[in-house]
Amino acid sequence: MIKLLIVDDSALMRRLIRQVFEEEGNFEIRTARNGIEAIELNREFKPDVITLDINMPEMDGLTALSYIMAERPVPVIMVSSLTEKGALATFEALNLGAVDYVTKPGGTVSLSVESIKKELISKVYAAVKANIKRRNSIRERIERKIKVIKEKRKDFLKRTEKGIVIIGVSTGGPSTLEKILPFLPKEFPWPVIVVQHMPEAFTGPFAERMDKLCQLSVQEVRRPTFVESGNIYIARGGADCVIKKREGRIMLIPKPEDPKFLWHPSVDALGYSVIENLDCRTVIGVLLTGMGYDGADSFSEIKKRGGRTIAESEESAVVFGMPQELIKRGGATVVLPAEKISERLITWVM
Repeated sequence: MIKLLIVDDSALMRRLIRQVFEEEGNFEIRTARNGIEAIELNREFKPDVITLDINMPEMDGLTALSYIMAERPVPVIMVSSLTEKGALATFEALNLGAVDYVTKPGGTVSLSVESIKKELISKVYAAVKANIKRRNSIRERIERKIKVIKEKRKDFLKRTEKGIVIIGVSTGGPSTLEKILPFLPKEFPWPVIVVQHMPEAFTGPFAERMDKLCQLSVQEVRRPTFVESGNIYIARGGADCVIKKREGRIMLIPKPEDPKFLWHPSVDALGYSVIENLDCRTVIGVLLTGMGYDGADSFSEIKKRGGRTIAESEESAVVFGMPQELIKRGGATVVLPAEKISERLITWVM
């Protein structure tokens, strides 16, 4: 039996989420009304996974999460509102150690829960297997890592070839990207394109958050955009993002979600557009944590055509699905924990 703790200040929401997992079976369930009760039940009930609301009286979800991850780390799924404020709070929760999130759409509570039922069940099952570790603050990690990288970069020689880095990521992505992107120096000569499975309301605030953390400039791709060095581009949620050549330059173009791909923004949609328009020998593909296999096929083909690829290793991946599929296909040039990927990119590119 999977021990599930449901935390929400709404009695109706607690009851409806509980019904979802009682109908699913295989769950022993307890509920809490606020962060204080959640901390106590994490100690006493020892759940395998927690669903955690953000806005609650007495103690909010972010405060409770910080205590939970410090005392008894456990996979946590945040349940947040589909607003810019909710997005920013969700990214803070992911930085504190939450595994994933489910967004509450608008409307009545009962319809809201019904609309996220399938997603909630799949993410709870995935979270049970997630790799959970105590985390230092992102600022501490950045300062420590930059010091190491600067020492190693003393012997680097500038290289003349130009190319792009493409990154695909899903579950556990925001916190994993914070282990990589902030450590790329402002002189990093190749543009970086990131496809993170995420709703449209979240990608803008996520790009803004990463822009504050990174030495490179970070922007969301909301319109056709020429790709330039010194920049990290985040694919917009609610669309796919592909590469085209215009006037001899690389352009990123958002387009409606292609139904032939299961996840969006689609990593494979970007990967196949790279294959069609660029010399793969000038491409580095990085496939990180996430459920499913998005990106595994196109990145494997990029490697076959002379590109280099990195698969995140199981030791650091929150969910080992996507990088594992790349490895199974023989599509990984190297397999590395997230903490070492920035150093490898610098070594290859600078």
